[in-house]
Amino acid sequence: MKKIEEDFLELLKEQNAYKESLALIQWDLRTKIPKSGMEQRSEVIGILSQKLHNLSTSSEMKGFIDSLKGKTDNKIIQKAVEECEEEYERNRKIPNDEYKEFIMTRSKSETVWQEAREKNDFSLLQPYLEKLVAFNKKFAEYWGYEKNIYDALLHMYEPGVTTELLDKVFSELRSSLTELVEKVNKSSVKPNPSLVKQHFPKDKQEKFSLEILKRMGYDFDAGRLDETIHPFAITLNQGDVRVTTRYDEDDFRMAIFGTIHEGGHALYEQNISKELSQTPLADGTSMGIHESQSLFWENFVARSEEFWGNHYDLFKSIAPESFQAVDLKDFYLAINEVKPSFIRIEADEMTYALHIMIRYELEKALINSEIEVKDLPELWNQKMEDYLGIRPNSDKEGVLQDIHWSAGDFGYFPSYALGYMYAAQFYHVMKKEFDVDTVIKEGNFTEIKQWLTKNIHQYGKMKKPLEILNDVTDESLNPQYLVDYLTEKYSKLYNL
Repeated sequence: MKKIEEDFLELLKEQNAYKESLALIQWDLRTKIPKSGMEQRSEVIGILSQKLHNLSTSSEMKGFIDSLKGKTDNKIIQKAVEECEEEYERNRKIPNDEYKEFIMTRSKSETVWQEAREKNDFSLLQPYLEKLVAFNKKFAEYWGYEKNIYDALLHMYEPGVTTELLDKVFSELRSSLTELVEKVNKSSVKPNPSLVKQHFPKDKQEKFSLEILKRMGYDFDAGRLDETIHPFAITLNQGDVRVTTRYDEDDFRMAIFGTIHEGGHALYEQNISKELSQTPLADGTSMGIHESQSLFWENFVARSEEFWGNHYDLFKSIAPESFQAVDLKDFYLAINEVKPSFIRIEADEMTYALHIMIRYELEKALINSEIEVKDLPELWNQKMEDYLGIRPNSDKEGVLQDIHWSAGDFGYFPSYALGYMYAAQFYHVMKKEFDVDTVIKEGNFTEIKQWLTKNIHQYGKMKKPLEILNDVTDESLNPQYLVDYLTEKYSKLYNL
């Protein structure tokens, strides 16, 4: 049995080598690659992905699953076997040639998305998106589902969560959020966004962002910060977890809050137990739990009054002269302005989840063959008007703003709103265990980081997302905690 376990771990290491290579290529593709290199790079990604797919569905892998499942006393190996079995059953249903074509289409699509976004032309991306939607429908049928075809895709990112559950909690959340937004709009308190929309050189934004990442506990010996169009965090291995951001010299909030958001993702990955290294368990348990970590740091910490009470002097020491006369109270109100916006990653705390619901409803309809890709721009604009009261003037600020669909990631978007609800539940429990506000006010985030590592990070995929939620909070998903958090914070800000 020991020899079988050792050989199984060697196979996992081989798989991990392909995964790390692909992650490095993906990072390069989104940050550094010359335009002329993109075509061949897409082919390389396709070849390596097919090799990885073959390993996950090989007779050797099946032999290890049969030999080890339920027969080993090693809990980590047992859990890894379960993960490998699920991947084996999922991947073996997809023909190798179809999988390779999907990966190559996805890589090309990401490149075309950048061009389409720059040219503000959805028609450039449309044929690629049509292929990716068709692939996802086909894969979902291969995998199978009980009630809704979309559930098969949702399971990839949030095991245990169904369309039925999402429809229920999103309906509850939407009702509360729209009511809150209406109250804010009627308030006599009016933030002055011009106070924060002042020229702020990129190098100074980077300096502040790097310092905040350091204070959060991000390990720069195991990561780095780079620039990209659409910010992301990516793990090559536990000793190399990279963060990217996007700078806007006329609105520092894009980079600073974006960096903190991605830093939250990176802290998760950097603090998974080293015992899980080079196994499929050394990863976040779901995209929703991952988003709970990034949104916790971005919103519950970095948009708080306590955070800026501590960090405003540092901010002004780096910021240009035009910021020096801005009063902290006015600054805090300005960065927490509630105002419907076109761009999701620029959205305020209260309207953010509405952006996710728009995307969820559209992609669910696509996968259920209720709408067609060609109709997305107009349907997107109409939903923006229905939910947020604003209508995009271009594809760039509308349907082309996110990279996810062009990467073939259908079933992913609900994770953002789920993560927000998870974060609020974790925050509620954390506040019961220690004085979170004082910790943030003092600017020493060690206790917060330790709590998150103890309760969430260390487990990687040893626990399922809803298992973590129940273990930490003693209850299932409850959107009321997010509603309570937003109500309390913005009632105070807007004198509701």
